[in-house]
Parts: sequence; structure tokens; C-alpha cells
Amino acid sequence: MPPSPPLIGVIGKTNVGKSTFFSAATLIDVKVENRPFVTIEPNVGVAHVRVKCVHEELGLPRCDARNSICVDGERLIPIKMMDVAGLIRDAHKGRGLGNKFMDDLRQADVLLHVVDVSGSTDEEGRPTVPGTYDPLDEVLSIEQEVNEWFYGIVSRDWTRFARGLDGMPWDSVIDALTRRVSGLSIRREHVTLALKASGLELTKPSSWRDVELRGFVTKLREVSKPMVIVGNKADMPEAEDNIKRLTKELRGRVFIPTSSLYELAIRKAAKAGLVRYLPGDPDFTVVDESRLNPKQKAALERVREFMRKFKGTGVQQSINTAVLDVLDSIVVYPVEDQHKFTDSYGNVLPDAYIVRRGTTAQELAYLIHTDLGKGFLYAILAKESKRVGATYELRTNDVIKVVSTK
Repeated sequence: MPPSPPLIGVIGKTNVGKSTFFSAATLIDVKVENRPFVTIEPNVGVAHVRVKCVHEELGLPRCDARNSICVDGERLIPIKMMDVAGLIRDAHKGRGLGNKFMDDLRQADVLLHVVDVSGSTDEEGRPTVPGTYDPLDEVLSIEQEVNEWFYGIVSRDWTRFARGLDGMPWDSVIDALTRRVSGLSIRREHVTLALKASGLELTKPSSWRDVELRGFVTKLREVSKPMVIVGNKADMPEAEDNIKRLTKELRGRVFIPTSSLYELAIRKAAKAGLVRYLPGDPDFTVVDESRLNPKQKAALERVREFMRKFKGTGVQQSINTAVLDVLDSIVVYPVEDQHKFTDSYGNVLPDAYIVRRGTTAQELAYLIHTDLGKGFLYAILAKESKRVGATYELRTNDVIKVVSTK
């Protein structure tokens, strides 16, 4: 089985443009209305990570992309995206069906927090005069809701659980903590990192005060469900000052000004054959101006002006940043024939896998097929014609053949 693609959870206050962002990223039509809780069940779709295809680096005229798409030398690799209903203050207590919505995010690897950077929705997600609500409050309040949701899960019956860890070797303590949060798709390495970051390494959990437990939980959320702040509605005039301020005040967080409305418009225009555009491009090309009426021309010019200012609409940049930078992932290409860069059927570079940085050659073998990993002998880096062992850590754009007894 190939590695499972990362799952991006799209969160945010109600009525900030989450559903528009999701539609723009996936081209799936979802309900978009100016009222809270339009999205009740989560919408799940496929978006793509965009990277330069390695076939160009190799000087090959083409590739035969199978699990992904290659357009003009750009490889679009599918990932999963989930849009859940809007969150409001005290969602972690169940307000606004908050617990249900948050439970939908248990499997997410990274969160895109969509914020109304124009300040045109109030604390409850109701439309208000643009510029009258502070998006910084929105960032902090929703982040706090997610942290409190985590805390509620981890702290449940904590005293009894923590006492049961007394006297255990430290490795066993980490294992027990990992099992406790496994339902949140949290790995052992996340627990280890959170313990170290919160200064609780090698301390007895039964001795932790509430402030220390909260510190651990916050760090655990940050490493296991990191956030990218998507400053949506950046095309509105009232957003400009907020973008400048948030860029300064959100240092330490990843913040990307975005217009999902413009991305959706330009992708629909591309689908209709009116423009040439690949998600993530900083501009687009009109195919035939005679097919556009004056209103469409004016609208496209506004989109173009925004894209030139921000080097795109921000939607694809948000996805790429979340997967490649925040999750620290890389793209590799497994092949059967290291000389021709093909699979066993002669397809050139058919598969592109997104894997976490630090993945070893043998771990990749297991991701491809369990038997391949069990019988692992060595791997061959096709570009370098170099043999490597089981512990070799994969690098971006590695083209790799696994040699196995099975």
C-alpha cells in the first residue's frame, strides 16, 4: 500500500470563507451562505501539493504520472482536505455542536485556520461592518478552543491515570501517554517532543500541577496538529492594515494572506476554458478576450492585481506551506528500473510519494508494501547510481529503487 496522503483540517469561525476556501482548493461545490453552521457534516475532498516534477531535473521529455498529475513540468500530488463546521467561543464545551465538529478533526495532520482578515464577521460569526472586528482576537480565540478541546481529552480522569505511571521506566511512561492520545492520531515522537518543550521530561506525571499539564497539552497540540493562519478576504480594502499588523504580531506563527474568492473565480474560469491557470501560479493568461464581457474583464483585472501583489491568491501557497514546510514533508519517486526511471510496465516516474523528512529507505519499502519492507536488502538512488542501506534518510526528489528478497 502506498503511504496515506496527509489530511489537512480546515477550521475557523463561522462565516469567514472556509467553505469558499475548500471549494477553491478542491473544486467541490459546498453550501456557501452568510449564516452560522451551514456546514454540519464535514466536507472531504482532494486538494494537491504542487512541486517541480523531477523529470525536468533528469532532462526527460515527459513522465507518466499515475498517482498524481504532471502539467507543464509541475507535479500535483493529491492530499486529503476536510472542511468542518465553523467554531465559536466555548465550542470545546459543546456550544454550537462544537464537540462534534472538533471530533471530526481527530485524524488531521495539520490545520488551516481560516481567519477573516477584513474584520467583517463578529465573534459569533455574524456579518458586521468591515474593519470593526479584530482578526487577531479571532486567531487567538479559535486557537484557544482547539487547545481546550485537547486539554479536555487528555485531562479526563488524569489523577488516577497519572498515579498509575508512578514507578514505570520513562520509556513506558511515554508509551502510556501515547496510547492515551492515540485516538487523536498522535505519534510517540509527538509526545516526546511535547514533554521536552514543556520542560516535563523525566518528571512524574502525578506531580504535575494543572498549569504544567496545560503546558504539556498545548505543546502536544502544537506539534501534532500545527496550524497555518490563512488570512482570508485579503482582497477587501479593510484587510490591508490588518495584514500589515498581523504580519508583525503573529511572528512565530505561519500567516498567509489569501483570497479564496479570487482563487475560486479563476479556477472556474480556467475550467470553462476562459483562462490558462495552474493553482499556485502568480498570474494567468486570458485565452480569448473576445469571449469575455466588460464585467468579466474588469473582474479578472481585479484578480490579476491582487495576484501580482501577493504572488498568487494564497490558496495553493497555504496548502504547500502546510504540507511541505509545517509538516516538514518531502516528495520522492519509487521506481523499478533505476536506469530508465520506470516501473515494471515501462511507465516513467509514475508515482510521487509525500513522506515526512527523516523517512528511511526501509521505511519507504514498508510504505510501498509490507513484504517489500520485510525482505529489504538495499536501495539504489537512481540519479546517483548509488547503493544505500536501510537507514538512509530520503531527500527531496530522490528517485529510488528498493531491492528486496520478496
